[in-house]
Amino acid sequence: MKIETDTTADEALVVVEGDVDLYSSPKLRKAVLGAVKKSVTGVGVHLGAVSYMDSSGVATLVEGLRSAKEHDKTFALISPSHAVTKVLELARLDSIFEVRAD
Repeated sequence: MKIETDTTADEALVVVEGDVDLYSSPKLRKAVLGAVKKSVTGVGVHLGAVSYMDSSGVATLVEGLRSAKEHDKTFALISPSHAVTKVLELARLDSIFEVRAD
């Protein structure tokens, strides 16, 4: 898994590529929670290049959403791949996230 974080004046963007699973999700957790702390208004997590995500990845996204809400910041999933969309739908969590196009 590859992660890049880009912080602008107000928002942070976390770009994720590859598989998000039990072994890689701690790295994603660190990046997402760090982005929440650094951003002024919110965080976007770009998931268009994620080929696989398991429940640990979903839990990481939920934790990021919770942290953002606790800090009065926005949290959005940007262009989630089919694999991500499918696992969010299976977990019935697709409606709790704000989803944006690229």
